[in-house]
Amino acid sequence: MKREMNPTTAMVPCPIVLLSVSGPDRPNIITLSWAANVCSKPPTMVIGIRPERHSYNLVKDAGEYVLNIPSADQIDGTIFAGNKSGREYDKFSECGFTPEPASKIKAPMIQECPISIECKTREIVPLGAHDLFIADVLAVHIDESVLDEEGRFDASKANLFTYLPLNGQYWTLGKKLL
Repeated sequence: MKREMNPTTAMVPCPIVLLSVSGPDRPNIITLSWAANVCSKPPTMVIGIRPERHSYNLVKDAGEYVLNIPSADQIDGTIFAGNKSGREYDKFSECGFTPEPASKIKAPMIQECPISIECKTREIVPLGAHDLFIADVLAVHIDESVLDEEGRFDASKANLFTYLPLNGQYWTLGKKLL
């Protein structure tokens, strides 16, 4: 028997992304789990950000950002970047992350993350607590250390993790099924 719950964010698991964006003083990082692929042609992604977050206006004003996919080795920096404000902290420095130039946009990538996705905002849609940023994917960068012999992404080498909003926990990905 299933128990009915109040409406909530029940889609699990959720990806974890470290969004990096240029700022007037320094680049910033915000941890998000409201992120998804929504179209393959053209490659399009969406993210949700609360308007009161420091990064919201940075992302809105820049019109571009990088979605960096961290490994479980970066869990401490990921949690810090999600719980502390870029108004008060230099998150690159505090988290031990290295900004590295992107190829298509001004926002930096995070060198330590195995995957970085350069995005350009196409549209912003107010939804309620969050605004939805719809963005075109301009470039994808994958660290060679997480590629197999044929140059394909190998999840077992990336040590990825996910967020479960139903209980607020982080979990590493399990074994390959097929």
